[in-house]
Amino acid sequence: MNRILILVIVTYVGLGVMLYLMQRSFIYFPTGAVEHRFDEVTFENDGATTTSILLNKGQDKAIIYFGGNAENVAFTAPEFERELAPYSVYLVNYRGYGGSEGSPSEAALLSDALAMYDSLVSTHESVFVIGRSLGSGVASYIASERPLKKLVLVTPFDSIQSIAQKQFPFYPMSILLKDKFNSIERAGNIYSDTLILVAEDDKVVRRIHTDKLIQSLVNRAPEVVFIGGAGHNDISQYSRYYQSISAFLHSH
Repeated sequence: MNRILILVIVTYVGLGVMLYLMQRSFIYFPTGAVEHRFDEVTFENDGATTTSILLNKGQDKAIIYFGGNAENVAFTAPEFERELAPYSVYLVNYRGYGGSEGSPSEAALLSDALAMYDSLVSTHESVFVIGRSLGSGVASYIASERPLKKLVLVTPFDSIQSIAQKQFPFYPMSILLKDKFNSIERAGNIYSDTLILVAEDDKVVRRIHTDKLIQSLVNRAPEVVFIGGAGHNDISQYSRYYQSISAFLHSH
């Protein structure tokens, strides 16, 4: 009996240590640089240079897009260029992604995002923010720190801690997790007009996590669009995706 108990304890501790040491490899899946025809701009922050793809250069209004944790924004660039032509669109390569320097972490991504937003506010009439999946955690942070007019959150979550806790119920993720992306905690400081796009068949971010975030946006009720038949990874392939974003950004 004692041997079994010891084995259980050793296994539990061992898996916990592995979870702690490898956690960022479960959150971030950096994609390398690929050749493309679009302009690129660089941003310097805290000793690291990150690159962003710039579409529709020279427009008065701008959009910053923060993508998913395994997204290569170069592949979605043609759609953004076509569907959001009235806006200069900055598709962000996080640290370690798409030729950007450094390694991804929540602190680094949030710091880079805020510095980039502050830089673009000085060169554009207005700057809107779109965040998809992991990027929704970055976008909601900007909205909680700055008077952002319009915010779009695609397949967003309440927090990565909440998702991880459901996946690993036997471990205290509040203690183990370094990068919590706690959007629900920041929601009380968000006053933006907000559009939330929900994939009906999302198997990655379960509805309960999105619903909790929606309910926490108490200062201004968000507009919520459910895209029928869509999954977490293919939501942008549905016509309502860009139609909803365009209509929302055009509205006063």
